[in-house]
Amino acid sequence: MTRSPKYLLSTGDLPGQIVEEAAERGVVLDVMSFIGMEYIDEITGMEKLVSQPLVAVFTSVNAVNAVWRCVRVRPGWRVYCMGGATYEAVVKLLGEAAVVGKAGSAAGLAEVIRDGETGSRGETGGGRETGSRGETGGGREIVFFCGDQRREELPSILRGAGFSVVEKVVYRTLLTPHKVERDYDGIAFFSPSAVESFFSVNEIAAGVPLFAIGATTAAAIRARCTNPVITGGEPDKAMLIRKMTDHF
Repeated sequence: MTRSPKYLLSTGDLPGQIVEEAAERGVVLDVMSFIGMEYIDEITGMEKLVSQPLVAVFTSVNAVNAVWRCVRVRPGWRVYCMGGATYEAVVKLLGEAAVVGKAGSAAGLAEVIRDGETGSRGETGGGRETGSRGETGGGREIVFFCGDQRREELPSILRGAGFSVVEKVVYRTLLTPHKVERDYDGIAFFSPSAVESFFSVNEIAAGVPLFAIGATTAAAIRARCTNPVITGGEPDKAMLIRKMTDHF
């Protein structure tokens, strides 16, 4: 007896190889992007930042690529970033040695930065200052390269730990919602913005499992519906899609 194919949806772009792998397993994987992006051409103070030995933070590939467009020489930065594709993009831009810490979520990355930068300055947890927004936190400045829809977790945790967080918005996220015409067996989301865009024009039948690339995206899904949410172990699109196909 021939098994009916499963119909799955990715709400973000994917390499063709992943779609082909799904097809080989009898899965129809539709790819439909629900967000777009545009770079900010004029980033204030970028030339000065490139020449400084600073602590830089990246939580998305888009931010890394936006900075890549602006640099002419490889900056001597210490970098903290998300794992997966973001880490790979940073290594391409700055080299593996530049990455001093990475994590699978924004909140987790903030903790890595807090612990790493506190330790690197010879401070103890008990001696750490707690500064409000705008304070220097004893000179511990972090430059966060981000989009205009960045989440609050990372800068909030760092400011609460006494760091001065300079946010450099280097790209804009654009919502591109469209109505889906098929009833899917599972749907994968890669950002809270994609969740917002999808649910602005679509509803999902109760019980359909939804797959989130991380905890923040999972929380955005749960705020929109009561469907079961399965979170990926790493911030990696290919791994999440394979986890979704394995589920069926």
